[in-house]
Amino acid sequence: MGNAEIVAMSKEAASGNSAKIPETPERSETVRIEQFSDGVFAIAITLLVLGITVPKARDLGAGGGLGSALLKQWPHYLAFVTSFITILAKWVNHHRIFSFIQRTDHGFLYWNGLLLLFITFMPFPTALLAEYLRHPEAAVAGAVFAGTYVASAFAFKGLWNHASRNGRLLARDPDEREIRQITMQYRYGPLMYLAAFALSFVSVGLSVGVCLCMAVFFAVKGWPTLRTASLLLPTFTRKR
Repeated sequence: MGNAEIVAMSKEAASGNSAKIPETPERSETVRIEQFSDGVFAIAITLLVLGITVPKARDLGAGGGLGSALLKQWPHYLAFVTSFITILAKWVNHHRIFSFIQRTDHGFLYWNGLLLLFITFMPFPTALLAEYLRHPEAAVAGAVFAGTYVASAFAFKGLWNHASRNGRLLARDPDEREIRQITMQYRYGPLMYLAAFALSFVSVGLSVGVCLCMAVFFAVKGWPTLRTASLLLPTFTRKR
């Protein structure tokens, strides 16, 4: 195959890709927002592990070894897993809605910033809950933990409502079934997190359990349909 043919195939592939996702100034702005948001999500989800400390050798008692000390840290593991799955699910859903958003405006930037504010804050209530889960003040820690989830859920709802209202920031001819699914998801999600917040004053363990179930639920419901998945996957030329 000559150089001229290779160049021609490259141009053909590039033109095919640009037909799938037009490179417009508006699209470039949404890509910048998503890339910035991905960095914030990555940092927040990484910081969660800092709440799990290595037991000090000098603190091991005569009656217990390292295994016992590790088992005693189960509240830290529970809080870590709950927050990790939650942030992961929010990142997946954030990526999902950006497959529909093709434009941006001033208000959208602030809604996205508000969401990232609560995502960045999540390592703190995670560490707080892990430290006080077996303490008499567990209800306060549980309320801060669930309250952060409530705030992030309402921020996500506001972000989507702002973008989808009258389709002002969405791509042309979106999949209406998926748009309705996302809207329903953000309509009832904050209310369910509010229920978890109320439960924290009755049973912190039950409240954390509800938050964990909600994270798994949104992670599953956040997976795109085949049509959207085809847009998220890179385009490969089938010519040999």
